[in-house]
Amino acid sequence: MEEFFSRPPTPASDPTTYESAVLDLFRRVVKSVPAYRDFLRRHDIDPGGIVTLADFRRLPMVTKENYHRHYPLAEMCRDGRLEHCDVVAVSSGSTGRPTYWPRSLLDELETTARFEQIFHDGFNADERSTLAVVCFPMGTWVGGLYTAACCRNLGTKGYPITVVAPGNDREEILRVVPELAPSFEQTVLLGYPPFLKDVIDTGISRGMDWSSMDIKLVMAGEVFSEDWRSLVGERTGMRRPSHDSAALYGTADSGVLGNETPLSVCIRRFLAGNPEAAQALFGESRLPTLVQYDPRSRFFETHDGTLLFSADGGVPLIRYHIADEGGVVEYRQMLEFCAKHGFDPLAELGGGRGAPELPFVYVFGRSHFTVSFFGANVYPENVTVGLEQPEVSGWTTGKFVLEVTEDADRDRHLKVTIELAPDEDAGPQRERLAAESIRAQLRRLNSEFAHYVPEEYQLPQVTLLPAGDSEYFPRGVKHRYTRGTSS
Repeated sequence: MEEFFSRPPTPASDPTTYESAVLDLFRRVVKSVPAYRDFLRRHDIDPGGIVTLADFRRLPMVTKENYHRHYPLAEMCRDGRLEHCDVVAVSSGSTGRPTYWPRSLLDELETTARFEQIFHDGFNADERSTLAVVCFPMGTWVGGLYTAACCRNLGTKGYPITVVAPGNDREEILRVVPELAPSFEQTVLLGYPPFLKDVIDTGISRGMDWSSMDIKLVMAGEVFSEDWRSLVGERTGMRRPSHDSAALYGTADSGVLGNETPLSVCIRRFLAGNPEAAQALFGESRLPTLVQYDPRSRFFETHDGTLLFSADGGVPLIRYHIADEGGVVEYRQMLEFCAKHGFDPLAELGGGRGAPELPFVYVFGRSHFTVSFFGANVYPENVTVGLEQPEVSGWTTGKFVLEVTEDADRDRHLKVTIELAPDEDAGPQRERLAAESIRAQLRRLNSEFAHYVPEEYQLPQVTLLPAGDSEYFPRGVKHRYTRGTSS
């Protein structure tokens, strides 16, 4: 607790501390967590033999299947005591089965440090009175309550921040913000990107002048484009694209793992305008979320193009395979890459706050398994149940492609392209039936979808295609049920 109040907002950048920090974490977890000791025993691992980072990297990966669903919750906590944790967050699984993630105030402070980096380095919130409006859903999910707690912790540390938490109630947000914002020098909206845009657009349609409130945004849960950032920035009157908004890389499993900084945003905006450079750096044509992270708090590794991390918490995790597609780029490596492509992000920023010498992690998300929509993970398994209902199953094959599309106004929509059974015809009535069946099962099975996604966006856009369509359902290849965001 004392360390949080005394440490600077920008983490130290000495790489020599990273290795010792993760090895110390491993030793603490072995000593205090019964489940992890048994996990190592089951894998014939002698903890005493893990003395170097190379040894650490040979440890078996932890997953939900082989760890979290294998042991009682208390045994995965420090000293095997669930009651030592103050709060439990809940995340939805692919079939709606909840996963529980307990934490304590000390765990919360690690995430608060990431909020502090954003509020201090990007928003200068140590010098400006700030209204923080929590627009994440309030409830057992990690977003709302966790965010409100972290913002309050910053107030306790001395930042002139006042929190209001209307959650994802658009009407309540539009009621309280115009009344409270004039009393503060700036207003920060914290929520999922498509929901914040919906709030902003609705406010504009009602004559709200966002530019008078000096709006800032903190977002999580979705990969968004730099065109989206620019568009929302224009509509709210934000003047500094690299400083006025920031994305969090967060998860119910371990809070916030990393955050955008002015430096990472500046680099991402350069890459958005230079797709060949982005392809060379990330190996893909799509643009991932790009954040920086503190390796002493969240230690990242990669495995076959996916991410692993190690972090302390209510359930401490060692080499946890989160299954997000992505990778790690060291700080100097990133600057050298930019220089090779004729770009100097430090000069672009012009000095000052927001350029920590910390490594980068980029995240595409779990595009092979799920899509993210208004912060809710939408799983193919949920859609499958919708197509298995009797009013739909007789004229479809059960194959589909799930994706999130973005229209010309940068609004997002859930799209499901469905394969018709042979000799079956498409039509508006059938599209409507399929859409309503899918929505009903998503609402029933996926609590995140039911509570995160506004009702007017819950009905998916359905397209029916003939069996064997060459683009979506080609013959002779393994079918992929999801696609990344398209526009």
